[in-house]
Amino acid sequence: MTTGTGTKTVEELNKDTVASFMEVFSTGDVDGILSFLSESATWWVAGDLDGISGTKSKREFGEMLSGISASTVTGAIRLTPLAWTAEGDRVAVETESYSELKNGRVYNNLYHFVFEVRDGKIQSVKEFLDTEHTRAIFLAP
Repeated sequence: MTTGTGTKTVEELNKDTVASFMEVFSTGDVDGILSFLSESATWWVAGDLDGISGTKSKREFGEMLSGISASTVTGAIRLTPLAWTAEGDRVAVETESYSELKNGRVYNNLYHFVFEVRDGKIQSVKEFLDTEHTRAIFLAP
């Protein structure tokens, strides 16, 4: 809850961090995106998508982002938050993505992200998504 002085709660600050992260993510600025992550941050993606699923370090996540950005028309995947839940260091966000790819396909997926945020930096992310849609758009011949 907000105090009478207008000070934000930890949950509100963490939601603000994640919202700003998603705005920058939507620009495709890989260095800007990575600036939100702590040096020891991890990013986990559900499923068994070759080169995408599993746990990645900050550096590995940056490499994956660069490859994905190169495959899009605008260099970015737009993320639109749909619903938020925050408790302590955890921020859960239902999100929709949109991007047009150079291969002529449209990537429009739904996600459930769970962010762990401490001291204004993202410590870890769990990404749940429609892996079959991702496979069909990014990995199918």
